[in-house]
Amino acid sequence: MRAKHTAHQLPAFPVYSAAFITPNELVIGGGGGQSKTGIKNKLRVYRVDSHKSIDLIDELELDKGEDAPMSMAAVPNTEQFVCGINSSEELLQKGQNQNCRVFDVKEGKISLVKTSSTLSVKEGEDDFQKVTVISPDGALIAAAGSKDLSLLRYPSLDPFASPIKLEKGEIYDIAFSQSTLVVATNIELLVYSLPLTGQSEKPKSKKSGKQKAAPLSNLELLKTVERPTLPGEDSGSNFRALRFHPNDPKTLYTVLNTIPTRTRTKSSPRRAFICRWDTETWQVTRLRKIGDRGLTCFDVSPNGDFLAFGSSDYTVGVIDSRTLSPLLTILKAHEFPPTCLRFNPTSNLLVSGSADNSIRVVTIPENLVGASWSTWIVVIVTLLILLFAFFAQQMQKGAW
Repeated sequence: MRAKHTAHQLPAFPVYSAAFITPNELVIGGGGGQSKTGIKNKLRVYRVDSHKSIDLIDELELDKGEDAPMSMAAVPNTEQFVCGINSSEELLQKGQNQNCRVFDVKEGKISLVKTSSTLSVKEGEDDFQKVTVISPDGALIAAAGSKDLSLLRYPSLDPFASPIKLEKGEIYDIAFSQSTLVVATNIELLVYSLPLTGQSEKPKSKKSGKQKAAPLSNLELLKTVERPTLPGEDSGSNFRALRFHPNDPKTLYTVLNTIPTRTRTKSSPRRAFICRWDTETWQVTRLRKIGDRGLTCFDVSPNGDFLAFGSSDYTVGVIDSRTLSPLLTILKAHEFPPTCLRFNPTSNLLVSGSADNSIRVVTIPENLVGASWSTWIVVIVTLLILLFAFFAQQMQKGAW
């Protein structure tokens, strides 16, 4: 189905992260990183009412030497967002990386609220807060680098549990349900038990004197889920992204990119698959090949109807969350592979961003899922009519 969409150029602003803080207010983060390119690292807030136009509301330039905002998540039912920004190299060398940051947007202005240091980056390392995720109740923040995961309380940013450090694999994504935390590494899924967090933190005591902090507990690892067997002759696959269905915690979606086999003459394509899992049995209930190039970003709509993906072949697409059938595809959505992808809270807008200095805004039609089913119904009815006509013709000829 055709959907209305428009690309918006943002000169000298490579985009790496995005989040909707309201149905029509979009925050994006980007810039030139810590390299000396002359491109400033910034946060911007845009008003987005449709695919046709975006209006800049405010812009916050980060301090000199800091990294670009590489991951971002909106806090539910607030106008706040959390993002990962590495501090300057000078502070990194001192072990003072304030990488996890909470910002507020009040009266159209971006302001820094609070920071926390969860990721230590040594000299020569190229690590950053690549994953930032908020729990459904807004009470917890998961902030992760390649190997290290911290779970923080919101809004205090106090630690909720002992940090997790991977012994093998690399963290690519994280997803919360009400009772579990699932970490997608490139080689497996790690399913942790998540104690009930409640809707908000308890107010701190106003008694004078310092109170001894309670020791942090370790999250219980409930299960390790191996990569499923995918069709084809690839040498394996890597988990790339995952999301829970927003209305059904028993349903989890994962993205897997295959590892192509190589021969002396050629190599097979790096195919991409989306899998739907039953989290009670941890079995794949449906699987679909998306393309012959790896996926780079993924999201699920808040109403649970749609799955969106960005591909390294510059494509942005939307599929039905129930059937995994394609609903719309935008070829050449960007000049470079998409780096981020977000639905707005009302599921009627989709925004993709790229390091090509652009975002693309897609208007999701109200009857997108219905249109897909209607198309199949029309095809089936047409086939039945043709079949009955053929049988009637044969009966008239006396063949039966």
